[in-house]
Amino acid sequence: MTRTAVFFATLVLLTGAAIAHHGWGSYDAAKPVTVMGPILTSKFENPHATITVRGADRVWTVTLAPTSRMTSRGAVAAVVAVGNDVTAFGYPSTVENNEMRAERIIVADKTYEMR
Repeated sequence: MTRTAVFFATLVLLTGAAIAHHGWGSYDAAKPVTVMGPILTSKFENPHATITVRGADRVWTVTLAPTSRMTSRGAVAAVVAVGNDVTAFGYPSTVENNEMRAERIIVADKTYEMR
């Protein structure tokens, strides 16, 4: 009985994580965008860190890499802190207006690869 309960609990947790994590197919790699401006909000959490950036034409939600990848490449939470100026290069969402997936970001003249 206990093994069955543990199995189903694990299945529910894994299913929830899979639903929460979106694929990259909903971004248009044929239309790269660059967004430059101050970081307005920052969430340094999994499955992906996200920031909002006041670009020249609108506020963008920028999906970054998983925090473990960012940290291993030097892009710690302080790099994507509110108030820092950022340049994000990536691809716009085909589903959500004003959202993009970043391939790389530049903060304080240092480039951080997200892929």
